[in-house]
Amino acid sequence: MSHAHYLRVSDASAGALVHSAAVADAEQLIDDVEARLRPLEVAIAEAWWEANTHSSPEAAARREAAELERRAVLAEPDTFAAIAAARRATGLEPLVARQLDVLHDAFLAQQVPEALRRRIVELEVAVEATFNSFRGEIDGRRVDDNEILSILRTSDDTAQRRAAWEASKQVGTEVAGDVRELVRARNEAARALGFRDHFALALTTGELDEVRLFETLDEVDAATAGPFAAWKAELDRQLATRFRTDTEDLRPWHLDDPFFQDPPGAAAVGLDDVFAELDLEALTMRTYDGIGLDLRPVLEHSDLYARPGKSQHAFCIHVDRSGDVRVLCNVQPNARWAETMLHEFGHAAYDRALDRTLPWFLREPAHALTTEGVAMLFGRLARRPEWLESVAGVTGDRLAALAPALDASRRAALLVFARWVLVMTHFERGLYADPDADHDARWWDLVERFQLVRRPDGRHAPDWAAKIHLAVAPVYYQNYLYGELVASQLQATLAERAGGIVDQAEAGQFLAARFFRPAAASRWDHLIEHATGEPLTVRHFAGELA
Repeated sequence: MSHAHYLRVSDASAGALVHSAAVADAEQLIDDVEARLRPLEVAIAEAWWEANTHSSPEAAARREAAELERRAVLAEPDTFAAIAAARRATGLEPLVARQLDVLHDAFLAQQVPEALRRRIVELEVAVEATFNSFRGEIDGRRVDDNEILSILRTSDDTAQRRAAWEASKQVGTEVAGDVRELVRARNEAARALGFRDHFALALTTGELDEVRLFETLDEVDAATAGPFAAWKAELDRQLATRFRTDTEDLRPWHLDDPFFQDPPGAAAVGLDDVFAELDLEALTMRTYDGIGLDLRPVLEHSDLYARPGKSQHAFCIHVDRSGDVRVLCNVQPNARWAETMLHEFGHAAYDRALDRTLPWFLREPAHALTTEGVAMLFGRLARRPEWLESVAGVTGDRLAALAPALDASRRAALLVFARWVLVMTHFERGLYADPDADHDARWWDLVERFQLVRRPDGRHAPDWAAKIHLAVAPVYYQNYLYGELVASQLQATLAERAGGIVDQAEAGQFLAARFFRPAAASRWDHLIEHATGEPLTVRHFAGELA
């Protein structure tokens, strides 16, 4: 196919014909690229689902082969040059122009030698396979993440808690070398393309501005530092009493979460007993039924309970961009998994409502941060009185006893998670700036600075590498913080326009029509401003901390 037309025509009609040819060429180019990439993208999604639900060398090999084939298409220099040329044409239809922008960013990152692309994919697949199959050990006994978290939530035995916490970090030692090698390889690729490092490349091709990102991080730091320090001091006093020690002797294993992503039960409303006898699948469906969104087709194709050889994490995947949406979880009847189910099915609600008449390349959420924002909006419901009453059936004296502390609990969750994202984003920028630095120590410098958690005495281990995102979802964590801002802004908008979320049909209609259906037809920042009436701001998030 030719990507330019040179026509001998009269001067009067030359401009119109050349313009028409350029527009037609752009559309044909997109069609040709879709014909090649679409089946590969679906094959990769299927292979990725298989690798995460039934980890095996064969599943990993299928995923690796499909991913290499996709990246080979994205690496074609002639196709990339044609995309770059087509973007310069004038008079393109908005959806055509938008597809070219999306394709340009996807192709740009792969314009590197084949051997380097292959090395990156091999490392990514190998590291993820290790995470999926690895189980930590306590006293020589293998334990999964759910058991580790159960010990950290319930045990008063400091020695047992420390053993569980250390078991949660053992995978870091297993993968740290490969993760550093991945970082070096990604940097090599980014620098070959003229970028400072992979961190800068990923933000640019992800439609994020690095300066604005760190300005936002600074705003969030300023809004949360004081409230978090006061809250953490009170938490430390409670923990010191519980574990019969001094506050200065508290260490990370005295917290309920290995990374301190969530507030401990000591500082939040304990809701595990509320969910102990409830059906989390039914609660999740009831939540979305209440706003007019039927997610049973997703439920039917999901994998929700733990078993050996399965990823211990949680995610939602849209396999074909045509409605085949699936959720992976490892559900147990507790508050954490109630929130996670609401969160992951929030992603699913977004994916299911995308406008399927849009071009295939645009049938995705506007951005990772917009779908994270929706997921967080729904995940928060598990601690809202109106949801506990209407959906979970908590009523009367029991609800009255819980209600006064729920606001404080939600505030604590926002504070803790915001401080955790500050750690991750600052750490990851430094990791790509110098992969060979002493990141074992640097990790704890950031944890002490932002989370006010003292490092274990004398410990020097790659605890940072135990966070799977650094290996398989690089330069992604800032989307969670932006997602919190999106969730707060959507929450304020829905309160004003629909009277809230729980059992408000108008809320579901608003989200589906104004936020989900437009998909990636416009940039994320334009979508948010159009849907909520203002650009994305820290204001609503900060207001929830007051």
